[in-house]
Amino acid sequence: MLQSSTGQSVPAGVTASSPQPASAAKFLNREVSWLDFNHRVLELALDKRVPLLERVRFLAIFSSNLDEFFMKRVGGLQRQQLARVTERSIDGLTPPEQLEAIHAHLRPMLETHVACWLDDLKPALEELGVFVRDYDALDAADRSAADQFFSKNVFPILTPLAVDPAHPFPFISNLSNSIGVILEHPARKEKLFVRIKVPENLSRWVPLSSKFHFVPLEQVIGGNLPLLFPGMNVLEYSPFRITRNADIEMDAEDADDLLQLVEQELRARRMARAVRLELAQSMSSAMRQFIINGVEVDAHDIFPTRGPVDMTDLAALANLDFPDLKYKPWVPVTPARFSGEDADVFQVIRDGDVLVHHPYEGFAESVEKFIAAAVMDPKVLAIKMTLYRTTPDSPFLLSLIHAAESGKQVAVVVELKARFDEQRNVQLAQTLENAGVHVVYGLLGLKTHAKAVMVVRDEPDGLRTYCHIGTGNYNSRTAQLYTDLGLFTCNPRMTEDVIDLFHYLTGRSMKRDYHKLLVAPVNMRERMISKIRREVEHARAGKEARITAKMNALQDPRIIEELYSASQAGVKIELFVRGFCCLRPGVEGMSQNISVVSILGRFLEHSRIYHFLNGGEEEFYIGSADWMNRNLDWRVEALAPVEAPALRERLREILDIMRVDVEHSWQLSPDGVWRPRIPQNGEQSAEGQVTMMQRVLKQNRERQ
Repeated sequence: MLQSSTGQSVPAGVTASSPQPASAAKFLNREVSWLDFNHRVLELALDKRVPLLERVRFLAIFSSNLDEFFMKRVGGLQRQQLARVTERSIDGLTPPEQLEAIHAHLRPMLETHVACWLDDLKPALEELGVFVRDYDALDAADRSAADQFFSKNVFPILTPLAVDPAHPFPFISNLSNSIGVILEHPARKEKLFVRIKVPENLSRWVPLSSKFHFVPLEQVIGGNLPLLFPGMNVLEYSPFRITRNADIEMDAEDADDLLQLVEQELRARRMARAVRLELAQSMSSAMRQFIINGVEVDAHDIFPTRGPVDMTDLAALANLDFPDLKYKPWVPVTPARFSGEDADVFQVIRDGDVLVHHPYEGFAESVEKFIAAAVMDPKVLAIKMTLYRTTPDSPFLLSLIHAAESGKQVAVVVELKARFDEQRNVQLAQTLENAGVHVVYGLLGLKTHAKAVMVVRDEPDGLRTYCHIGTGNYNSRTAQLYTDLGLFTCNPRMTEDVIDLFHYLTGRSMKRDYHKLLVAPVNMRERMISKIRREVEHARAGKEARITAKMNALQDPRIIEELYSASQAGVKIELFVRGFCCLRPGVEGMSQNISVVSILGRFLEHSRIYHFLNGGEEEFYIGSADWMNRNLDWRVEALAPVEAPALRERLREILDIMRVDVEHSWQLSPDGVWRPRIPQNGEQSAEGQVTMMQRVLKQNRERQ
């Protein structure tokens, strides 16, 4: 049994939620709800139905998610607390109250996290011959192997930094693993503190003489400290790790150069205040206090652990070559309409809109193929594209450069302030600019989050524009890991909107009357609210009224209020929300007609789908926006209607599969607790992502 923050027992598999104040009757706290989401990730690591190495990977993902949460959310709340901000959250909590709720909710979760590794996954790996050993427990042969590795690969690159009156406590960079050392002079008996940074360019797991036997790098360093400090007595060493606030944004209104502003923000982030100190539970109180004083962290931001300090590196162990302990590799299927090496992608799109579903269908065989065809086609005059997150080796980078060098008009909207990808995007923008690509950094005060490409082609009947509008980033790596949707079209009414969208991004157009697209912050909020209210009108007229929406997160209070009103009018509302959700469903008299389900799995559910029954004249939209304040008001977003009947059926099929997914699926209860879904009325247990893979493979076989 887990322990909730109230001390009450919660059944295994149920995410414990901290108590909500009376003012929170209508809304759930965003931060606590996010922690509940990360607990669902942790539950995948605890789930023995999941392949063993994938469970190890989910444990690492939990840690990585938590790093980002502290940098973004906890860092922001602490900054508000220091500034004495009194503004309350959607559920009525002040910044200090939210921080208190976070800590109360998180600490029991962290114990579950470390217990999962020490008491479950680590022993299970050992049964299969994979050992993560402690240096002190190594036999002579393994210790010799570890020591040789240290002498050859580690010793030359270490830089011990002593702290004394002439040398202040060193700056410790964000998320770097460190070792604290207490030394004693043998004659004077003086004690000295030294910090050693664990090299980031070496594997955390040092291989030993036996295959699949490893020892943590920090322990190898600790075991060889006499070589670093000859003549000194090593009294103690212990690992620790600092997390710093990343919620630092400077005033873009006064910036002459946005590129320079982002670079300044990155430098400021590296020097930002510490918001978390992770350290070994066994660390002495003297060393602990010395580090606390040195990094200036508050007592309630200290997180001792009896397990490894930093478990994000478990991802490397999850990559070990044990195919039977992982998900069976998935090879995306070539979308039917794009199959064949000689397929003319432009003719395919002229024949009718195309909907692709990644990673079930290949990104390389659709989106990358579309861009490559545009680059090589002499009839293509212009290519415009938004880039939010991509990879350093992105095929789009070379393609766009080649297109510009061949005389095509190429414009790229690069979002410099994509959190934690800023440095990469700065470099990407500079590379593109140096090659002659028109690079635009978007609009002041707004992040460009829309996913769109347009290609202008000179054809016998005049210029024709082809577009791709997606739910995910133009990122070849995540396209294999995230479920996303993309729509290809040359429908003039749609392409005119995409042309206007790029004019808005690059030329500051004030156009508001888009024909087809819902564009934030221009018209999306108002159009969404009007569609919800239209369902209310249908319900009051005695017609069936239904809203189904799939998204990453739900937080916007105005949208939530509209959904409550619709529920009270009799509209049936199904919400599939992967991450946090501030709406409280199933409350009699307020939200009794609303259900909220979260589905996780081997792929990250990332697509957004919005479906309105509309009295039988159904509407489906896909795109980049969640129902969050930031998406509707502070980002440039685009949602596109899917109008072809066959493509609508594909979206309906996706939603139908999610409705019966009970394998890694949780339902949000009125009390704010996420509970695992169980089969009802004799239903067969089903996992939606597996079902999707099976269907795509079957359809591919039938096509051959």
